Amino acid sequence: MDDEALALAFERVRPRLVRVAYAVVGSHADAEDVVAACWLRLVTAHAREPVVDVGKWCTVAVARASIDLLRTARKQREVYVGPWLPEPVVTAAQIDLADPADRVTLDETVSYALLVVLETLTPAERVTWVLHELFGVPFPEVADLVGRTPAAVRQLASRARARVREGAPRFEVDPVEHHEVFSRFVTAAAGGDLAALVATLDPDVVATSDGGGQVSAATRPVKGADRVARFLLGIADLSARRGNEESSLVAVNGLPAIAVHAGERLTTLVVPTIADGRVVRVDIIRAPAKLHSPR
Repeated sequence: MDDEALALAFERVRPRLVRVAYAVVGSHADAEDVVAACWLRLVTAHAREPVVDVGKWCTVAVARASIDLLRTARKQREVYVGPWLPEPVVTAAQIDLADPADRVTLDETVSYALLVVLETLTPAERVTWVLHELFGVPFPEVADLVGRTPAAVRQLASRARARVREGAPRFEVDPVEHHEVFSRFVTAAAGGDLAALVATLDPDVVATSDGGGQVSAATRPVKGADRVARFLLGIADLSARRGNEESSLVAVNGLPAIAVHAGERLTTLVVPTIADGRVVRVDIIRAPAKLHSPR
């Protein structure tokens, strides 16, 4: 395989590599950096000894680098001000969930709700679950990556599977239901209708804000439909009184969300997670380092 063929092979697997790294570390910017570094290591390794299976080689390299980065990040997050939320991937156009082509795109997207749940796993559990459940890597190969026996990795996967199942709403998205609930949620919030907003929320809904200590945000999660509704309406009222902010609809990790801009600057993302006809989570990202203009 010459250099041009190697580059083409890498570009074919690059989107998958970014998804692997993003699912493990929870930061799309870091995932891009990990994959860029993987290309340099691949070129060096290929010069020493030809790499036959570029996809497999790169998946191993990216997974190992992601594990190391996640362990370092976990230590940094221990001193993070307030809750830490994953970095969202924002796109300008909403995905049409009724369109089969867009459903394929959504299926290939690591959902924001899943990323939040993955934060509750240990690094070993997380990489095991991501590689095996999302990307189909066999247990023996995962065992080599995490430095455990295949039997131990199976136990890690079992624990991770149970925690993901417990913490995450079902990931299958019914397009009609999702659109209807999201529309009612947005309309009630924009209209300041407390009763209507409460009606869209699960009784045990949790709202989490991430300001990173740089902008105002709740330092603890807000729980319960009434409290979350009042909290959201308070945010909407404050935004209206500022007078220089506008809201629009975007897609975050493939599903509809609310973006707030002050001029050209994205200041806030409100990301609802919908399951069984109700909003079960509301994640509010305000940390400037995690807010990027739609792609």
